[in-house]
Amino acid sequence: MNKRKVAGVIAATVLSTQLWASAVPVYAQETNPVGEAVSQQVARTNQETLADWEAWTKDHVYRLETIKPVEGKIEPGSFKDLEMLKPLLHDKRIVFLGESSHGVAEFNQAKTRLIQYLHEEMGYNVLAFESGLNNASIAYGNAGSQSAERTMKDSIFGVWWSKEILPLFDYLKDTQTSENPLMLTGFDIQTQFPLMDGKWLTDAKQAERLKQTEEKLAAYAGGTDLEAYQKDKNHLMGVYNGALRILKAKGTEEHIKAFYPSNPMLMKQLERSLQDRIRVADEYIEISIKSNRSLEEGDYAGYAEHLLKSMEWRDQAMLDNLIWLATEVYPNEKFIVWGHNDHIQKAHSEVMGTYYPVKQMGELLPEEWKKYSYVLGLYPVSGRTADNTGAIHDVLPLEEGSIESIVSKASQSPYTFIDLKYRNNERGNSWMFEPRYTYSWGRIPESLVARDQYDGLLLIDDVHPPQYMRGNK
Repeated sequence: MNKRKVAGVIAATVLSTQLWASAVPVYAQETNPVGEAVSQQVARTNQETLADWEAWTKDHVYRLETIKPVEGKIEPGSFKDLEMLKPLLHDKRIVFLGESSHGVAEFNQAKTRLIQYLHEEMGYNVLAFESGLNNASIAYGNAGSQSAERTMKDSIFGVWWSKEILPLFDYLKDTQTSENPLMLTGFDIQTQFPLMDGKWLTDAKQAERLKQTEEKLAAYAGGTDLEAYQKDKNHLMGVYNGALRILKAKGTEEHIKAFYPSNPMLMKQLERSLQDRIRVADEYIEISIKSNRSLEEGDYAGYAEHLLKSMEWRDQAMLDNLIWLATEVYPNEKFIVWGHNDHIQKAHSEVMGTYYPVKQMGELLPEEWKKYSYVLGLYPVSGRTADNTGAIHDVLPLEEGSIESIVSKASQSPYTFIDLKYRNNERGNSWMFEPRYTYSWGRIPESLVARDQYDGLLLIDDVHPPQYMRGNK
């Protein structure tokens, strides 16, 4: 190597050493310009980290005064403790209200109160449920004239039929005589009781055929006879296509408006519902049957494969319906969306430990829509919850350093809200930027990055199962 090359190597080495030294913090003891010792930087212990998180969180949470919805006339000042939501939601068109379990009485109460506030104070006029588009839209058509309980049972899945959610439907009915009624719809595609009975069709024979087809489709969806379904599928789809033709015939729209006066948009929603049924009959039912058959045969790998496929199919269809409602049916309205945390999470497929490691509705939401949405996840801190069958389970004791533990310890309040969206990663809030434990359904351990999944959290201590109003059916 010649001298010039040697000199070049030495210069490069010196320069790289200087750059490295300037880029890396010095952890050995240093002195400041006047010769005083400077404390060295030392990594935090786990307990010190938890203490930092608790201190920061304590200074940034909001303690709600109550979760009970207002009954009767809403007086000024009824929602003072929710006023912090106004700047957070100022430019948001869709507010997603999640829940880690469908079986928590307090979730139903808290979300009902939030809906009252969002409707009364912020102009959110459409409530879209994780329930059948057909069921919710038809039930809303008579919301002004029938009982609140009847509207509840006709519109949403039975997992929510409870005394704690009934005030929501009382409120919805009361608003129908106001200048800004709260409008109810759904976005799910699953078959749901009560099934379509075709009362809105002008042809009585076609209405009866539709009723029978609905019953068959629901039976096939819960069964294992794939061959029988494949033989029957085209006939079933033909019935739905026939109903579509009658729906578009002259005189049908006037008949529907007279029959369901509370919902002027029902014609569009029924057409979409029938189109959904055709897609479900063509694709979704076969996936469900294959899943059922695999489970019955003990083929758990096949069961998991088809179950996950059905989850992806359903969530994409739900998203399609939600966007359709927001663009074609209510293009000038702000939406409240009610669903499980899993469906509304912004990156569900990244949740570690989930039973359904697939992209669900919230993750599939286009980025442009995410900009104008706010995703609120609800979790219990302690108590008992019910699963979808009504079985009761204890909320598991919280893991130290879990999301629920950090927020609830800092708050020391039964009802705690914290915003995650408008935060920068810093020493006191790094918990929301890294994987932390949490419980789905109050008992299934998962690990997730809170800020990647939600814009805000609402934690409720000491929860209870709902007081169901399901009857004997």
